[in-house]
Amino acid sequence: MRIDGRTNDAIRPVKLTTGFSRFAEGSCLIEMGNTMVLCCASVEERVPPHVQSGGWITAEYSMLPRANRERTKRDVSKLKLAPRSAEIQRLIGRALRSAVDLELLGEHTITIDCDVLQGDGGTRTASVTGGFVALALACRKLLEEGKLEAMPLKGYVAGVSAGIVHDELLLDLCYEEDSSAMVDLNCVMSDDGRIIELQGTGEERPFTLEEQQALVRLCAKGNAELHAMQKAVLGELV
Repeated sequence: MRIDGRTNDAIRPVKLTTGFSRFAEGSCLIEMGNTMVLCCASVEERVPPHVQSGGWITAEYSMLPRANRERTKRDVSKLKLAPRSAEIQRLIGRALRSAVDLELLGEHTITIDCDVLQGDGGTRTASVTGGFVALALACRKLLEEGKLEAMPLKGYVAGVSAGIVHDELLLDLCYEEDSSAMVDLNCVMSDDGRIIELQGTGEERPFTLEEQQALVRLCAKGNAELHAMQKAVLGELV
């Protein structure tokens, strides 16, 4: 039995609260166990210079100073984005772009701001899962306002972690498990079961191909449950 009483293949309790922000075109507060991330989608009627056709999806990620057990300095106080924040927000942007037909989005940029209110493991994957809900709500609003001719989303996207802790394969690691993991893996998937991004690291030892596949199967189970929760709050994308 795990530290919080879950079985090895169970995700933490999940809550998706939509419309959390009054002003954002789409917003979702995602809670996975003790991890809490506020995801807000903002729409601009312009695109970056590198985009020659269609729209763009991008993301920003940050943690509040007391999201963790000890206070961390804000990136702005260091006058640069922390490497970890930069890497995570690129992951979120890539993951969410995979779900969008950018041509159908037209000349719109949607920025997904993911702010970690409380971090207890799995903040990047929670940001992807909650960020998708915020993105879908923003796209729906554009469609309802007649600014889009069709829903640009192609499917649902969610992410979850897995790892090997004391030689046990575990799904959805909390902080204590993550900090002592021999192997750590993050998996983002579409709702048709395809892998969008896979990040796996041998923290304390290398891992085998069989172990990797077993971890991915665990993530597939967790992501299927997260997709079902997204569908419960969003309904049909169109």
